[in-house]
Parts: sequence; structure tokens; C-alpha cells
Amino acid sequence: MTNDHSTDAVDPGTAEKDPADWTTGDEPMTGPQRSYLETLLQQAGQDAPEDLDELTKAEASKRIDELQDATGRGN
Repeated sequence: MTNDHSTDAVDPGTAEKDPADWTTGDEPMTGPQRSYLETLLQQAGQDAPEDLDELTKAEASKRIDELQDATGRGN
């Protein structure tokens, strides 16, 4: 039996789109993004930035990536 929907040929490093290229990246961050960002900030021993309420989805994603690296929770 063959699987016509196999993703074996897809490079996982290229499957993720850069937040700067998101069509909805300029929308306000989502509730789950804010919650996770606050959790990561706490784990990193950092205060929430003053502009937290103004972050877009793309900006929140970038900060989450940075904090995941800083806390060891990334990849």
C-alpha cells in the first residue's frame, strides 16, 4: 500500500514560514501567544516589556523564539 500524502521529501527546515512573511503577522497577538510569552518571561526571570499589549502576532512569535532559546525550552 502506498501513501500518496507522504512528507518524507519535505525539508523540515523549510516548512516553517518566517513571521515577517505571515499575512496575519500584523494582527494583535493571540491569547495563547500572550499566555506562553508571560510564562517564558517568568521562567527567564524577566519582567514583561511595557509594549506587551501592543505586540503583533509576528513580534510575539519572535520574542517567544528568543525566550525559548534563553530558557532552553526551544526545540
